Amino acid sequence: MSFKEYDLIVIGSGPAGEKAAIEAARMRKTTAIVERHSLPGGVCIHTGTIPSKTLRETVLYISGLRQRSVYGLVGGVKANISVKELMYRKDQVIQEEVDVIQQNMARYRIDVIKGVGMISDPHTVVVSDADNNTSILKGEVIVISTGTKPYRPERLNFDDHYIYDGETILNLDTIPRSITIVGGGVIGCEYASIFAHLGAKVTIIDSKERLLPFLDREIADALIYLMRKYRINLILGDGDKETYIENEEVVTITNNGRKIVSDRLLFAAGRSGNTENIGLENLGIDVNDRGLIKVNEMYRTSVDNIYAVGDVIGFPSLASVSMDQGRLAAIHAFKQGDTSSINNIWPIGIYTIPEVSMVGETEESLSENNQEYEIGIARYFELALGQIINDHDGMLKLVFEPKSRRILGVHIVGERATELIHIGQAVMTFGGTLDYFMETVLNYPTLSEAYKVAALDGFARIENRL
Repeated sequence: MSFKEYDLIVIGSGPAGEKAAIEAARMRKTTAIVERHSLPGGVCIHTGTIPSKTLRETVLYISGLRQRSVYGLVGGVKANISVKELMYRKDQVIQEEVDVIQQNMARYRIDVIKGVGMISDPHTVVVSDADNNTSILKGEVIVISTGTKPYRPERLNFDDHYIYDGETILNLDTIPRSITIVGGGVIGCEYASIFAHLGAKVTIIDSKERLLPFLDREIADALIYLMRKYRINLILGDGDKETYIENEEVVTITNNGRKIVSDRLLFAAGRSGNTENIGLENLGIDVNDRGLIKVNEMYRTSVDNIYAVGDVIGFPSLASVSMDQGRLAAIHAFKQGDTSSINNIWPIGIYTIPEVSMVGETEESLSENNQEYEIGIARYFELALGQIINDHDGMLKLVFEPKSRRILGVHIVGERATELIHIGQAVMTFGGTLDYFMETVLNYPTLSEAYKVAALDGFARIENRL
């Protein structure tokens, strides 16, 4: 049994945990990360964000969508393409990302201790490795960054052959001819797009009346139109009631009695916190029914020196936000920085085909608060580059305050949406108005011009009000 003391102990090496450890190390604090898997990076690197986005990019190329806009080709996936071919690039990217993380750990002299960590008291983490060796770690501060796992209801038999969750779906042996996806959230919609562009018949079942209800309704409707255009069948307002295997196919019966038959099923209706058996019950740290930890605005739990960051605390469950949560927790814990300076205007990116991204208020959120607003819209077919890349369906929408013309929200569906959103985010951060885009010269031809077109459209709407 070994014993060692640290200023900071982090449990979990995903984006939040890694950034918490690095921030503490920059303050000259001795730091350790406890990681139960053989390689660092967490779900984000190994089974979540990085693999799914790499797979999406691979599909865009092999389906011809990337090429046809330039060469006029009709997209199509070659016959009998194997999963191994699809996953080749994914495995490369994961290894490269792991290498970067390991280099960062070495650079900042962060100890990575492999094993399962359990918090035995507010300053002690007991680590057990695969060989039943035990290490006792003492820490001034503990940060929990254990992430989440796919929610698996007991009524489903997740055999990972016919029925998969949002992580095991990456282990598919063959590309299915048809797939049913239960859950119309971000993960469900992203995989629906991927499989549809691989030529599979895709059906999404969701008990909600709307897909992605946090999106601006107009943008969500545009995405729904495009998903149906790519032959994705949407069954909304009707949940799954029963699922069974029959004649080597998956049969799903909905609450309203619909019967959907497919080769495979992906259940992507939520995730649960990885909080079992890490000692929270002994410390009086409560979790909700999905195993998520409650924290205050500085990510501190009910125990003063124990923090929790990343997906394990729930919304927004974005890797980008989790990184800043980790940094903030370390800064606050060691009182060596200004935590009030962190920008709380952060974007959401959804990697469907096409991409969707948003930042700030929606029309619905402003209406609920009885706040006056106006909008300006640019459609990609109005842009020269939109014509060049053959994206006629994309659109960018500005939501702004009519009198001051201050931008309150930006919403985009279309090619490069997750990159374009940062322009609007930057202008919003500095309290910018429509005038910035109307008075600024942008490169031509670019998709960034959509901001100028939307600003001019918004200004015209104000003038018509007068």
